[in-house]
Amino acid sequence: MSCSQLIDEPKNLIPKDKMSEIVAEFAMNDQLPTYVPGSNLENATRTTLKQRNIKSADFIESYKYYAATGDLEKILNNAQEIIVEKDPTAKDYIDKKLKENKNTPPLVK
Repeated sequence: MSCSQLIDEPKNLIPKDKMSEIVAEFAMNDQLPTYVPGSNLENATRTTLKQRNIKSADFIESYKYYAATGDLEKILNNAQEIIVEKDPTAKDYIDKKLKENKNTPPLVK
């Protein structure tokens, strides 16, 4: 018997580096209500995808694929690095959350 994957590769698979960029932007968008009360996260998410010419279904299918293949953790770690590059002060916050939630995957903390 040959080995097979748990899930087929999506037709419009988003490359890992692009997925990391998108996830990083989603995480940064998540902070919008702190600085802009009443901001709409759903619109921010749509805008992020639209700017990159990505359909939400393609993002979801790519996310599922990477989760099933075990590549998601690397994508999330890369997203974390992108965030720290854009805002070095985020490193202290991330480190604090990592200590508080040792068993939680990156960017969920």
